[in-house]
Amino acid sequence: MTNFKALKGVLFDLDGVICDTARLHAQAWSAIAKKVGTTWTPQLQASLAGIDRMHSLDLIIQAGNGQHQFSEAEKQALATEKNTQYLALVADLKPTDILPGVRIFLDQLQQHGYQIALASSSKNAPLVLKHLGLSDFFSEVVDPATLTHGKPNGEIYAKAAALLNLEPAQCLGIEDAAAGVDAINNAGAVSVGIGDAQTLAKADVVFPSTAELTLANIERGLAGEARG
Repeated sequence: MTNFKALKGVLFDLDGVICDTARLHAQAWSAIAKKVGTTWTPQLQASLAGIDRMHSLDLIIQAGNGQHQFSEAEKQALATEKNTQYLALVADLKPTDILPGVRIFLDQLQQHGYQIALASSSKNAPLVLKHLGLSDFFSEVVDPATLTHGKPNGEIYAKAAALLNLEPAQCLGIEDAAAGVDAINNAGAVSVGIGDAQTLAKADVVFPSTAELTLANIERGLAGEARG
């Protein structure tokens, strides 16, 4: 059983945990899918959850059976085009776009002396935090450019813990995607899933929404009383 009292740090994913930027990614990616001749479907959108930009583009191209139609230079151009569209959408984000309960939870963590880091595969994460007015809560933000492996590899969460001068086992990671939960577990941190309990069955504790995120609920959940 996890010793809740031993936890010193909290490592957040961004999309679907702090803000619903997934809808913005979907809007930008759907335009790219149309451009490369791939039909945009809910299943394709779901497969991109927690995946970095170039891997996402590869999945979109493969879904249209066109994985050999684009050179690396062309794929880089498509990824840049997607990012430009996404940044235009991000510019409209504001504090009211923070998911329910997250700001209160961040306040609670800060008041109780927890160290907080962001472990997002998005290179635009610092900009999103700025628009949401949350930058000051995060003492560290992992730079995806410094990583060799994407989720579900645990590198990003191990790196986030190291930036806080903590061991992964001293940290709680929060994710809304199965690949992200796997990444937390692979790093050796304690995993909290936000969403469907069946999809996130590998998490140590699962809550149906961010509104459930409180230290008391997490402690109860890790003791075997989680609501999913």
